[in-house]
Amino acid sequence: MDAHGPIGVFDSGIGGLTVAAALGRVLPREDIFYVGDTARVPYGGRSAATIQRYSREISSLLLEEGAKVIVVACNTASALAVPVLESELEVPVLGVIGPGAHAAVQATRSGKIGVIGTRATVRSRAYEEAIRNLDSGIQVSSMACPLLVPLIEEGWLEDPVTDSVIERYLAPLLQEGIDTLVLGCTHYPLLQSAIRRFTGNAIALVDSADNCALAVRDLLQKRGLVSDAGTGRLQVAVTDATGGFLQVAERALGLRVGEVLHRTVRPLTPVADPASCL
Repeated sequence: MDAHGPIGVFDSGIGGLTVAAALGRVLPREDIFYVGDTARVPYGGRSAATIQRYSREISSLLLEEGAKVIVVACNTASALAVPVLESELEVPVLGVIGPGAHAAVQATRSGKIGVIGTRATVRSRAYEEAIRNLDSGIQVSSMACPLLVPLIEEGWLEDPVTDSVIERYLAPLLQEGIDTLVLGCTHYPLLQSAIRRFTGNAIALVDSADNCALAVRDLLQKRGLVSDAGTGRLQVAVTDATGGFLQVAERALGLRVGEVLHRTVRPLTPVADPASCL
C-alpha cells in the first residue's frame, strides 16, 4: 500500500459525496478518488448477493486507481458487503455503519435511538446490531424511508412536499421517545435542515459521513498511511450519466468537482454463454 495513493470512496450514486466532503474537511491534504455507480443506483432494493457483487466490482475500479483504503460510502453496501470486501481485499476497508453507531451511542441520553435508511439497510438490522454490541441496553427503532433519496436527487431539499414526507416517516420515531436520530443513508445529510424543522433541536442528529471521515483519519494514522504529499484533489467518476443531482450535491456541499470521469464496470465472475442455457 502506497501512502501517496488516494482514498478510494464509492457509493451507489452521488450521495456518497457527503462522505467525500467530510473527508476533505478532516483530511485536507489527502487525494480522494470517488466512484458513483450511477448505472445501477439505487442499491437499496437489491439482494445481498447483488450488492456484494456490485461492491466487489466497484472496489476493483478503485484499486486500479491505486486506492490505499476503500471507504464504502453507502449504508446499504456497508451493511451487506463490508465483511466480504474485508476478507478479499489487501487494502483496509471501512464502512459507515460502525462509526455512525459509535457516535449514536455517545450522543444518546435516554438510551432511545432512531435509525432511518433504505429498505435494505433497515432490513439488515446492521445499525441495531452495531449499537447493541456497544450497549445492549439501548432501544433502537428503525424506519425505512424509500422516498427521501428520490426527493433529494430531484433537488427538493427545501420543499413542502419533502417536509411532509419527513413528518410522515419520523413521527412514529418521535412518538417512541428517541433523543438521537441516525441519518443512515449518505444522501440524508443534505436534508439536515429539513429534518431539523420537524424534530427541533432536542433530537441529536448523527451524520454517518462526518463520523466515517474521523474513523478514516484514525485508520490512516494507525496504519502509517497518512500522505505527506497530497494536494487534496477530488476526482469523481461515474458509471453512467448523473442527471442533475451532481450539481445539486456540488452546491449543497460546497464542492468543486470539475471534470467528471466515466468508468465501465467489468464483471468479476464469468458470464454464462446464453446458448448453454437453451
